[in-house]
Amino acid sequence: MVDTPTLPHVAILGAGSMGGAILHGLVRSGLAVHGVTATNRSEASAAELASLDGVTSIALATRPDGNLEAAADAGIVLVGVKPVMVPDLLREIAPRLRPGTIVVSVAAGVTIATFESILGSGVPVVRAMPNTPALVGKAVTGLAAGATVTDADLALVRALFETCGVVIEVPEEKIDPLSTISGSGPAYVFLLVEELTKAAIGKGFDEAEARLMAEQTFIGAAALLAASGEDPAELRRRVTSPKGTTERAVAVLQGAHLDELFAEATDAALARARELAAGA
Repeated sequence: MVDTPTLPHVAILGAGSMGGAILHGLVRSGLAVHGVTATNRSEASAAELASLDGVTSIALATRPDGNLEAAADAGIVLVGVKPVMVPDLLREIAPRLRPGTIVVSVAAGVTIATFESILGSGVPVVRAMPNTPALVGKAVTGLAAGATVTDADLALVRALFETCGVVIEVPEEKIDPLSTISGSGPAYVFLLVEELTKAAIGKGFDEAEARLMAEQTFIGAAALLAASGEDPAELRRRVTSPKGTTERAVAVLQGAHLDELFAEATDAALARARELAAGA
């Protein structure tokens, strides 16, 4: 068994929805034995995090140099601000980073090259793409390492993100394609639940009944998939009795060319990701 490394002091600059989810995972895990500093623009947002064990929560509204203070004390700096704010933030903290500090980006569309051009090529940079199930400890996070990231650096960053889900290590050119599957994927699932709920309402169920059926069917199916270890196609076949009702319904769905539809949808998401990376 591989021992999970103990994390150094972590700074989360911009502990909003995603940064906050990662922060909660860290606190639950007990790995951040050297503490976490989190920054937010407003006092209200900072106050929500102040009661977490081992967390120093800074409101930039009252401490304008809070990002600089947090970064100067950290062994891992997680950049969670909006992509447009990243360059200015990096220029602010670059002079105060300690040698060996790992900088981790969760800013969509901002490349490792952008980070390295501002921070300097000697700063280890990891690009991360988590998704919103991090809020419940069920994230999928893609990690891509910059040129100077060591195996030990990457192990620390992996341990950080494993506190809120599973981790996939990929080359940077696969981060944007990954975002079209796991990053955007929760929205696809929620859309399917919405549409199945509407179908149930159309068959005479009230909204509460329809939501219960649709939501719990997805939750139960996902739990069965996880528990069984079976291929999803095999599980589908077990539900689909020959000449039965499910077979008829699946035939309609397959007749709509779902394979082509999902390929087209994820291609569209990838094209937009590349537009964002180019500043469009």
